Amino acid sequence: MAKFVIAGRADCPYYAKAELLADYLQKNLPDFRIHKITQHPEVWEEWLKDVCESNKWSHKNSPIIWRELLDRGGKGLLLGGYNEFLEHAQLYYGVTSSMTTELMMVIAQENLRAHIEKEQEKEALKDLINPLQVWITSASAPACYNLIPILTSGEVFGMHTEISITLFDNKRAEERLEALVIETRELASPVLRRVSICTKVEEAFRQAHVVIVLDDSTDQEVHSLEECLRSRVPLCRLYGYLLEKNAHDSVRVIVGGKTFVNLKTVLLMRYAPSIAHNIIAVALGVEGEAKALLARKLKTTPAYIKDVIIWGNISGNNYVDLRKTRVYRYESAIWGPVQYSRPVLNLIFDSDWIKRESVAILRNLTATGKQFGGILAAHSISTTLKYWYHGSPPGEIVSLGVLSEGQFGIPEGIVFSMPVKFESGTWVVLTDLKDVEISEKIMTRMTSDLIQEKLVALGDVINFQPYKSGNLLDAEHPKQWATNGLE
Repeated sequence: MAKFVIAGRADCPYYAKAELLADYLQKNLPDFRIHKITQHPEVWEEWLKDVCESNKWSHKNSPIIWRELLDRGGKGLLLGGYNEFLEHAQLYYGVTSSMTTELMMVIAQENLRAHIEKEQEKEALKDLINPLQVWITSASAPACYNLIPILTSGEVFGMHTEISITLFDNKRAEERLEALVIETRELASPVLRRVSICTKVEEAFRQAHVVIVLDDSTDQEVHSLEECLRSRVPLCRLYGYLLEKNAHDSVRVIVGGKTFVNLKTVLLMRYAPSIAHNIIAVALGVEGEAKALLARKLKTTPAYIKDVIIWGNISGNNYVDLRKTRVYRYESAIWGPVQYSRPVLNLIFDSDWIKRESVAILRNLTATGKQFGGILAAHSISTTLKYWYHGSPPGEIVSLGVLSEGQFGIPEGIVFSMPVKFESGTWVVLTDLKDVEISEKIMTRMTSDLIQEKLVALGDVINFQPYKSGNLLDAEHPKQWATNGLE
């Protein structure tokens, strides 16, 4: 039996002519078989070079045709291009080709379209075969326990996207992780393909599509704020190296936790520069806590409150902006359809509560660590991921920690929480919002501390010098809401 391999550039007219001749021979000769290979024009030359080098052939054009020596084994016998194949067909089988140039060009374009469609189908099937690889760092943290049921519910990535979860932590946490694996499997989630443990640092983030960074648990004792800031650098440097080395090229990294969230995010960007555009910090925890506090004051449901903007340091000095905040379905003398809303600041007449009491409540929550409990942290991370993959609600403002490029007068090079919207698998900073200017005093306070954190952590400054000022409520905008250290 004679088996010939015909390979060519998908849009090559001579490949089309050789293919037609080969089809005719296979149809009319009982012992003649062909195998066809097409390559996209952009990769053809590299593919041809690899084939020729591996077989020690010399051939430079499309198509390339060889005979496989099925009866004797071996690498195959190079025949050549279209002309050599035509001569072979005439000599051994008395067959020739009479395809016109115009028909050759038409078939070549059809071949290219068919090749592209075939490759797209392969990619779609690959997505079905290979699950989304989700890695969770510091997986022994309480937030992970609350996060897993949400990730495996299908609400985050979609019911048609299977996921594989890897729990990454140190060796000391292995027993706890094993118990978590058993519980996760018992969920019998239809979207969970696999759950596993990783305690070997060198294997971290292999082929990861999503990496969720939680607060790291450490036994290292620190005696000062400066030591605490510098202690974040080694782990972020390690994670950055592993992300660059092991993760998927399009990996998405989401940083959560209750300590130095902005700092950890900017350090990861520094040590994983090729994916810096895909590293973000979760700010929805602060946003959710503010909504809940407002809802208690207004005696409504937190979900009915929209467009709270969190500016600045997510786990430090931030600024809760209510100028765009609206409440829906609010029971009052004025009533409207479901889409009707009213500005929150028009409904809270107690200015002393906004300026002092609410600030004290939120500051106390931050100081005690209650603000970022496991449930809230898990919900904030999963909601941000859901928006990242499927888009945020149309017209709604979302707060997110991203690298500043100078928007709103924020210094470049620091991670800063600001208003965004998610769409088409990414986010867009809402720089077109009107009346969201922040007073210079408040902006200086927030940016100064973030810049100081970064400089101290990297060793460029020895001592942290917090910004000192008097009352940080902007006299021009008395109804703006400050919290977490802003007085």
